[in-house]
Amino acid sequence: MQFTTTVLQARKTATGLPVPSDVIEALGSGKRPAVVVTLDGGYTYRSTVGVMNEQFLVPLSAEHREASGVAAGDSVVVTLTLDTLPRSVDVPEDLAAAFAEARVRAAFDTLSASRQRALVDPVTQAKAPETRARRVAKAVESLRG
Repeated sequence: MQFTTTVLQARKTATGLPVPSDVIEALGSGKRPAVVVTLDGGYTYRSTVGVMNEQFLVPLSAEHREASGVAAGDSVVVTLTLDTLPRSVDVPEDLAAAFAEARVRAAFDTLSASRQRALVDPVTQAKAPETRARRVAKAVESLRG
């Protein structure tokens, strides 16, 4: 499904791509389908359609805005296809070892892919070893609670 839309920005950083309701209907996979998003025929990423104030939106993170070269207010051609591939998150060795030692890996495995990424991404993005260690500990603690 292809359509043209304007990149919306709410508050300081939240941006999204409005999706016409007829596109959601044509995808035939409910109101919040997992999709592969292609912007202007070039940049592609995986996401899920959300609903905010009765409007269908695909999130567009700062990372995706930068990589695709689009900004709030830009008009873009969007292609959506259903994402039928399984969603998985690669867990770095040190984090996997900490999960195993704390016996929380099973709890991690029950989380959605986006919740798993919320725990893994800060660890993989840490630059200093001390920061990484703190983030590993924080991820373990969040699964204990």
